[in-house]
Amino acid sequence: MNARLKIANRTDIGKIRKINEDRSAVLPELNGYALALVADGMGGHQAGDVASRMAADIICGELSRRRHELPGNSLEKVLLEAIRKANDDVYAFSNSQASYYGMGTTVVAAIASVREATIGHIGDSRAYLYRAADGGLIQLTEDHSLVNELLRSGQITEEEAATHPRRNVLTRALGTDPQVEVDIERVEWGPRDILMLCSDGLSGLVSGEELLGILASSDDLEAKADRLVQSALDAGGEDNITVVLLANEDNQGRDEVQPTQEGGAP
Repeated sequence: MNARLKIANRTDIGKIRKINEDRSAVLPELNGYALALVADGMGGHQAGDVASRMAADIICGELSRRRHELPGNSLEKVLLEAIRKANDDVYAFSNSQASYYGMGTTVVAAIASVREATIGHIGDSRAYLYRAADGGLIQLTEDHSLVNELLRSGQITEEEAATHPRRNVLTRALGTDPQVEVDIERVEWGPRDILMLCSDGLSGLVSGEELLGILASSDDLEAKADRLVQSALDAGGEDNITVVLLANEDNQGRDEVQPTQEGGAP
């Protein structure tokens, strides 16, 4: 039986913000791979929206153009270079436009086949892996944030981190500096596993236990995505909420995955 990927993609402005500065993107057909991406913009008036939209568009464009390079060990190289290209262009644009100066964005992107996923990451948007075999949820990325640095050094507890007044301060972002370090990793996965990419509007409000409960449920993938967003809204919805789910499933259905991009103003 052949396996394939199913994808669900959601974004919501939340209950407080006036602009959705999140951006998500999905490219389901890249020479046997699928791309999923979440970006969470930061900056002044609409600058965060511009930064996240630019990053998503550039990374998708680069990977589409270079899709023939994706098989094998070049995955890390191609993804890394696409993210660095986005950093170069966002940084150059922000420095050429006074109203956008200093803008930036997080990014978490995954290139996945049915056997493995390669993940690139800057900032505090996250990637998680739900493993069906043991029912566990693994956080694959580590936040590039001030609060995480304080937590790692033992200066604050996890409880203090959840309500820290500077929990939104990033130590690394795309587009804020001429060069940026990108975390790249590869993870193996299998049938019924789910890869989740999300902005901190979801992970910052919904506990790991609740995330696991939704991902492990018998709901279909679209319903799981809806429940994840609703959980963040029920918890206050104080930020934009974005999630992309990739499910590694047996090919029993006939649904077709269509490329989509959501979030932000055109």
